[in-house]
Amino acid sequence: MAKLWQKDTDLDAVMEAFTVGRDYLLDLEILPSDCLASMAQARQLLRLGVVGDEEAQRLQRALNEAFDLSLKRQLPIRRQDEDGHTVLESFLIQRCGDAGKKIHTGRSRNDQVITALRIYARHYLLELEGELAALVRRFLDFARTYEKVPMPGRTHMQIAMPSSVGLWAAAWAEELLDWALLVAQARRLFDRGSLGSAASYGGPLPIDRTFTSELLGFERPHLNVLAVNNSRGRLESVALDALDQVGITLSKWAQDLIVFTLPELGYFELPAQLCSGSSIMPQKKNPDGLELLRSRSAVLSGYASTVKNIVRSLPSGYNRDFQDTKEPFLRALELSRLSLAAAQLTMEGIVVREDRLRQAFTPEIYATDAAFELVLQGVPFRDAYLQVGRNLDQLNRRDPDQAIQARTHLGGCANLGLDILEARLGEYSTATEQRLAEVRKSLSELAGREVTTVVPAVE
Repeated sequence: MAKLWQKDTDLDAVMEAFTVGRDYLLDLEILPSDCLASMAQARQLLRLGVVGDEEAQRLQRALNEAFDLSLKRQLPIRRQDEDGHTVLESFLIQRCGDAGKKIHTGRSRNDQVITALRIYARHYLLELEGELAALVRRFLDFARTYEKVPMPGRTHMQIAMPSSVGLWAAAWAEELLDWALLVAQARRLFDRGSLGSAASYGGPLPIDRTFTSELLGFERPHLNVLAVNNSRGRLESVALDALDQVGITLSKWAQDLIVFTLPELGYFELPAQLCSGSSIMPQKKNPDGLELLRSRSAVLSGYASTVKNIVRSLPSGYNRDFQDTKEPFLRALELSRLSLAAAQLTMEGIVVREDRLRQAFTPEIYATDAAFELVLQGVPFRDAYLQVGRNLDQLNRRDPDQAIQARTHLGGCANLGLDILEARLGEYSTATEQRLAEVRKSLSELAGREVTTVVPAVE
């Protein structure tokens, strides 16, 4: 089949390679979503009388076949096809004849890709949110298990004040939960029906955009058709900014573990199966996964910046520049998911060295405690600060367990508020699971069979 836009002129081969780029490969990822969007499109055309009952049934059967093939990555897209939309229409024409030629009535390729990306991103982000919730749960369980284990608190990387493993782990849990809520809000921006916006300005057919939005399980339609097209790249950038925060947190956590697993400190230990060795130094046990979490966080930030830089100066309406927002978005989703998996695996394998943690409680860690004790005796804080600071050599070792149990204020070592965090996590997880179940139900009803995912199998 010729390109969807092609009439009497062939595109120059160099220009074809330049304009198509890797888009034909990337569309393998969103092709199942395009099949589902086309099922809703076929229902719309049936209501309009553009296709008859028998044609609609044939389109539905063919789209289900294409959906299955694309989920298995068995519906190939060639460079000369340009994109998955061309392949899908060609498939429908082969299976359904003239009915396949009618499927594009009232929509554009841009309309198709926006809708497919929204179906895909909504599903991918919902699944990713579940994995993010599982990681938060792992941090909270870790905090609960080691809640009362003393751990030196550090500022400027130097010994600072008494802390605990529970405090350290719960801090990451709360931070990740904050970003999880940010990711969920970004996902809701995708959860708006875009089908029918066409090339930015809709069209003269009396279509019902609310109807197709409901068929595809969207929360609501995206109202203004020009706003739909202007949102391309912008919604992706919002999601990537949210995921970037997750990546930054994982990077900082990884940096902590790299330091705290150094043999010189030995607060924690990583299992051998999560570390690599050296090709020349037999003794090496390298935390490669943690180091790559740092660098991949930077890569993720780069993807977010790339998307924003592409769209920031575009005029309204469709522009071909939008094509180049697809790859960084898809790559960032995949990278975020892999980063969460690596972090989960690491948290499951960490060994806590309580002996080394307690040994690290040298006398100077109690300096601030000693100053506050003088304050409670009536000494002004600044005087107490100077008195302790000028006599650090007189500080003695204390019981680290007593030191952390004295911190009873909310969020302190003896009052972490883990129940509060677990309740927040429960609300978040329940909402995510319910929304994913609703989406699957809507898509299953549309397809006339069970649809559990729109994400193709990993190659």
